[in-house]
Amino acid sequence: MLKSAFVASLFGMATTVFMAPPAAPGAGAERVLFGWMPGAAQCDGTPVGHLVVRRPWGSLSYGLPKTPPSLTYAFEIDATGRPLSITREGEGFVSFGGDVAPALAASRFAPGVRKNCRITYTADVKSLTAAAVEDLVSYTITPTSGPLPKAGWDRIKGTGDCATAPVPQPLLRAFPDFGTIEGTPGVKDWSLVTYDTDENGTPVKMRTVMGTGNAALDSAARKAVGESRFTQGARTGCLYPYWKAPETLAPPPTPQETAFRPAASNCAEQTRWQKPLALRFPDPWLRRSIEGWAIVTYDIAPWGAVGNAKVVAAQPAAEFGQQALAILQNASAEPSAQGSTGCVETIRFAIGRKNSSSSVETPDGQGIF
Repeated sequence: MLKSAFVASLFGMATTVFMAPPAAPGAGAERVLFGWMPGAAQCDGTPVGHLVVRRPWGSLSYGLPKTPPSLTYAFEIDATGRPLSITREGEGFVSFGGDVAPALAASRFAPGVRKNCRITYTADVKSLTAAAVEDLVSYTITPTSGPLPKAGWDRIKGTGDCATAPVPQPLLRAFPDFGTIEGTPGVKDWSLVTYDTDENGTPVKMRTVMGTGNAALDSAARKAVGESRFTQGARTGCLYPYWKAPETLAPPPTPQETAFRPAASNCAEQTRWQKPLALRFPDPWLRRSIEGWAIVTYDIAPWGAVGNAKVVAAQPAAEFGQQALAILQNASAEPSAQGSTGCVETIRFAIGRKNSSSSVETPDGQGIF
């Protein structure tokens, strides 16, 4: 029985930063692009094939590490090839690690149930002058730790004269009909279009430069650029990106609470909370529109305090259980004469209405690289 649910809306939501970058050192320190590179997954010590292993979103940091850190996750694979029961090995805070588990959850392996799987992600840190241009563009789509510095934008702009002053101004900015484009669960699809303009400011020679490989979005992005109009003057090498918000990745089925209810439980089927639970969706999973759930057992003191709270099940990752535990540990029930033991609560994290698309603006706000 569902007793707690959280519906989070992405509509109109501002960018949320999960991990702030380390404090900036002295003036003139070099910004670098911090990313994670997934290694080969193994299940029971045997390599497992994959359809796609998603790379976590990049972040900006300062300086190159002497020894690149790594993160290892244990997980299972269901019959469809979906990773479940994702749990990080080891403890302690790791900078810029918030999107690693969600990226793994959005990945897909070869179909077939497998247990005892592991995968290690190693930090891939490069200066803005050495990072791959595609990684720099990807960062501008999801700027998790602030705007991309000028050195990065200069790498993206390329050799055309579109960014040379006076920069062409958009008179009409066309957009795809994002609602008709099939997106990818847990993945923010994007498409970068390059084009020239003729003397009248009409885009010509639209080509897809790079993106996440969503063919429908690529086609719609080229069409939208072609329908846009700019101030007069022939230009070459203009660039413009479009992105589509991740489609919701629903969680696996939730088991019945009765399977986790202790035999000696004297708790009512539904706890009467003194005030509504302070439900909060874990931010990294919200950004990828990945839903989850957790089942927690707990006791209630006569004065309403919650204690002995334990996560007994959580999917698709342990992080949903950690979030549910934090929610219950800060909750209080209505006082009673004797209190209760063996209570069970199912907390579902569900995505509500969300916006489907947008584009990226350059530092000068022109939207043209």
